[in-house]
Amino acid sequence: MLAPRGCDDARKRRGKVPLLSPVSAERTAPKNEARRSPSAAGERVAIVGGSTAGFFTASLLARRGLRVQVFEQADQLDPTPRTLIVTHRMRELLGAEAEPSVVNQINRFEMFTDGRAATVTLDRPDLIVERARLIKALAAQAERDGAQISMGRRFMGLEAGAQRNGGALKLTLGASGSAEPEQVHADTVIGADGAQSRVAHAAGWPRLATVPLIQAIVKMPADMPPDSVRVWFVPGDTPYFYWLIPESRDTAALGLIGEDGHHARECLDRFLVKRHFEPLSFQGARIPIYGGWVPVERRVGAGRVFLVGDAACQVKVSTVGGIVTGFRGAIGVCEAILDGGRSPELRALRRELDLHLLIRRTIHSFEQADYSRLVDLMNAATKRSLSRYSRDEAGRVLWHLALSQPRLLLLGLRGLLSGGSAFRPNPRV
Repeated sequence: MLAPRGCDDARKRRGKVPLLSPVSAERTAPKNEARRSPSAAGERVAIVGGSTAGFFTASLLARRGLRVQVFEQADQLDPTPRTLIVTHRMRELLGAEAEPSVVNQINRFEMFTDGRAATVTLDRPDLIVERARLIKALAAQAERDGAQISMGRRFMGLEAGAQRNGGALKLTLGASGSAEPEQVHADTVIGADGAQSRVAHAAGWPRLATVPLIQAIVKMPADMPPDSVRVWFVPGDTPYFYWLIPESRDTAALGLIGEDGHHARECLDRFLVKRHFEPLSFQGARIPIYGGWVPVERRVGAGRVFLVGDAACQVKVSTVGGIVTGFRGAIGVCEAILDGGRSPELRALRRELDLHLLIRRTIHSFEQADYSRLVDLMNAATKRSLSRYSRDEAGRVLWHLALSQPRLLLLGLRGLLSGGSAFRPNPRV
């Protein structure tokens, strides 16, 4: 069962049970029904995009009795494979449904810069996930929960509909094998169709800035433990970092985030040669870059349109990871639909993403000497903080780092004052 467990911990400690609580429906139904939007029961929801966030949203809403239909452009559910690294938080959110996509577990990070190195051992392992497996597992769960999945449906347009036709919104979809477009009516539409969301464009959201992610699948180095990730800070190539993520004992993904696709590929090719790696295959994507909170709801006539996942730029800009934050965005959108627009999860997610934006603005203009200083400042207490708290807990990480190594505050403040304005995402198609 896809129970959103981990995101509720903090609110449980405050004595509040959220709308999408993991406790049984029997225990929560009376309380939640009193708070629930009167129009939610039996509401027709159209989700555009068979993404991880889209299928997770479908499961959560279908379980609450809404009539959910997912429209995916591809004729068959055959997602492009891509190796991802996520924190243990994914297991807390998905439960057993996370396991089919997990291909490895990571217990330590090795960081390198300018001849310096530091190792951080994790209290709870990170997970190496194969994206295509994860999408298929979430789709299967969404169908078991009662959502309908329609393949070969290309989103073409969105407009206000007539209530007498059974929905406040009318979608136009191109159907594979049919010359005539299909008309679908719904009360609510959710765009889960990625960084270049057509739903977002149709409903009036501005375009998102994106950056290229490129990685090569390579043979595992003989000297590298299969439960370790290696990270290199090379600011002359990228303001982000290179990574080497083991998929198994035999292969790993070596990649980087760039700011220009052609330059990123050149840098990766040079790095492969320098480190004596022979690429077996390549993977790539364009990732949205968070530059500030994207409101997730707009009105179109009497209907509501929401965005979730990459379409809403729910991505940690410090590391450009969006799986867990996309799931949290899905929980937040479900809360807003089911609870009359209120969503504690969306408020918490906004704070988290804003903290990652602060981190990115602080380090985006770091030079090699700054990263060397950063590694030099990583004492035992600092490493302990990084071991205990994951990158999906930015507030706790920053607080405990400041306590364990105050000089990191001065380094960060210098980076923020000298280069914080350099990070200004620009929309790119």
